[in-house]
Amino acid sequence: MSKTNESLMQRRAAAVPRGVGQIHPIFAESAKNATVTDVEGREFIDFAGGIAVLNTGHLHPKVIAAVQKQLTKLTHTCFQVLAYEPYVELCEKINARVPGDFVKKTLLVTTGSEAVENAVKIARAATGRAGVIAFTGGYHGRTMMTLGLTGKVVPYSAGMGLMPGGIFRAQYPCALHGVSTDDSIASIERIFKNDAEPKDIAAIIIEPVQGEGGFYVAPKDFMLRLRALCDQHGILLIADEVQTGAGRTGTFFAMEQMGVSADLTTFAKSIAGGFPVAGVCGKAEYMDAIAPGGLGGTYAGSPIACAAALAVIEVFEEENLLERCKVVGEHLVTGLKAIQAKHKVIGEVRALGAMIAIELFEGGDHHKPAAALVGQIVAKARDKGLILLSCGTYGNVLRVLVPLTAEDELLDRGLAIIAECFDELA
Repeated sequence: MSKTNESLMQRRAAAVPRGVGQIHPIFAESAKNATVTDVEGREFIDFAGGIAVLNTGHLHPKVIAAVQKQLTKLTHTCFQVLAYEPYVELCEKINARVPGDFVKKTLLVTTGSEAVENAVKIARAATGRAGVIAFTGGYHGRTMMTLGLTGKVVPYSAGMGLMPGGIFRAQYPCALHGVSTDDSIASIERIFKNDAEPKDIAAIIIEPVQGEGGFYVAPKDFMLRLRALCDQHGILLIADEVQTGAGRTGTFFAMEQMGVSADLTTFAKSIAGGFPVAGVCGKAEYMDAIAPGGLGGTYAGSPIACAAALAVIEVFEEENLLERCKVVGEHLVTGLKAIQAKHKVIGEVRALGAMIAIELFEGGDHHKPAAALVGQIVAKARDKGLILLSCGTYGNVLRVLVPLTAEDELLDRGLAIIAECFDELA
């Protein structure tokens, strides 16, 4: 009997806990660059990119070749037992790319959540303080500490009780929703007045472009003031670049466009083209605050993932993917704004590089998020052969994370499907 998506979904329901969500009832069988083929042989255009993991596309030949070569050498020693050069080489390359005019060091781990957890550990050790300020709409992971930092209860921490203490929430600036730079800075000052003295705050963590929160871009003037505020009070600034990093925004790290640098930067997702590696890069003096044995992990910075990440960096250089990112972003934004001109339900099309969002409102009223319509469009697009994702605090944002290596013809096919969905549903 041939496998079908339906039969595999039944097996999944019986074997996998319901807490592991699944956006599309599809089982992938194979993939290439910016397309995925399911177990029934149907091909889909991939505008999701594994949630921002595949900036270099599915199965990039150079990445696969690097992994295959590493497989003939060794797959694991645990870096804390026996070291290997790819780990060190990757750290050197990350140190050179993370913005900031200071000496840097990098820790490699396995997941984005793990990177954020370690960034908080490092900040606490470096400052001798415990508190952390995060922002509304922020997403930083699903482990206990990162769930506390994540600014969305449902579905991430619903039913799990209160998360760790010592975390305070400021407002993320967003002109579309009436939160100015002044409002955001004032919300941090209110924390200092009402909840915790600045001397109790180890770090402020922020996504330069919010991911799950809706792809809102932090204004440059806000980042300048946030940096000054951190400097004034001896607070470390952590840039969570898990989703924005590895070239998604048109620079290798989004903070390159913000006018200031962070003390610590987390990265993961697209850095290794589909293989699990993540990390924290920061000022050497802060990164060295923890004694030997306080950082690491059994699989942290695996040789396989390091080889993949080194190949990803080479691909960016050889194929000029940062410039390609800007071209892809402009191409898609132009097409999406043409769709917006016909449908007032689209309140805004926004992007930094090829990190693109379409926010929908009922009747164009910014007080009425059109979450139901977003869900319908995601389903309709899938029926037409396009994989999309939604996001946003109210679930009313469509996000596009297509591989930067996607051909223009594929981008146009995807845009045509999105246009059809709006014509039929909006």
